[in-house]
Amino acid sequence: MKRSHLIIAIAALVAVVLGIAWLAPKGRSNLIVIITPSMDNPFFGQEAAGAEARAKALGYETLKFSHDDDAYKQSQLIDTAIARNAAAIIVDNAGADASAAAIGKAKAAGVPVFLIDREINVRGLATAQIVSNNFQGAALGAEAFVQAMGEKGAYVELVGKESDTNAAIRSRGFHEVIDQYPDLKMIGRQSANWSQSEAFAKTQSILQAHPEVKGIIAGNDTMAMGAVAALESAGRGDVVVVGFDGSNDARDAILAGKLKATVLQPAFRQAQYAVELADRYLKTGKTGQPEKQLMDCFLVTSANARDLDNFNLTRR
Repeated sequence: MKRSHLIIAIAALVAVVLGIAWLAPKGRSNLIVIITPSMDNPFFGQEAAGAEARAKALGYETLKFSHDDDAYKQSQLIDTAIARNAAAIIVDNAGADASAAAIGKAKAAGVPVFLIDREINVRGLATAQIVSNNFQGAALGAEAFVQAMGEKGAYVELVGKESDTNAAIRSRGFHEVIDQYPDLKMIGRQSANWSQSEAFAKTQSILQAHPEVKGIIAGNDTMAMGAVAALESAGRGDVVVVGFDGSNDARDAILAGKLKATVLQPAFRQAQYAVELADRYLKTGKTGQPEKQLMDCFLVTSANARDLDNFNLTRR
């Protein structure tokens, strides 16, 4: 073959290769998108912080968003992640039923989703669902509540958002223990939607309607702190309050003698682990773990509250 013909052949081959590369789909980006219900709530803020820190340590870029417990907004944010060609999505979802379609949309687009804190009711859509063992944790909190109540007295339960699977699981865990004590009488069960202001208002109403109340067990620390504030304003330091989450506010209230106990669910570590699984999946095509994974909770009382910081116990 003449040299000129060889040069033409090589040039043609290069053109074909470049053409194929141009037409081929672009590879996945180095971006991990983190979506949580809120950045203002300390629990969700620590989730976002934990995921972001671990992703950056592993060499990823990050974007953080909040869906504000709005399933429609969550769907839009997942659309944004897909449009940004995200490598993976870490999400604390906006509802067990309402989130399935949006997560399925991400899967269809080839973007793996790693759920933290809240699970969904459908298997096979998320690559992983990493949630606290809410039933086990609620049982721990209920045992502390029963002991503090002396196994008797009138009490109220403050429940989280009714559409949230965790609210129902924690309530079942509470009652698995408390219902074994016939002298503990539940005189009210109200949803305060995970909100401190709602818990404050509802506790005020409960105190007016049921001055005999001796205990309040709450599905999260935010509601527990609302109850504590209402009790303080009413001069009721005799009411036992137990929360759930392990926030710094709860820690401080325990040390001040205003809250009897809380249950730590390791939000920071949970989010970090989700990113680690995402990294493993992106590098190997699998996580090596079952889709749903439970992380145990820990009881926090005056005995170990000083070891609690940002949803993490420094000593266990």
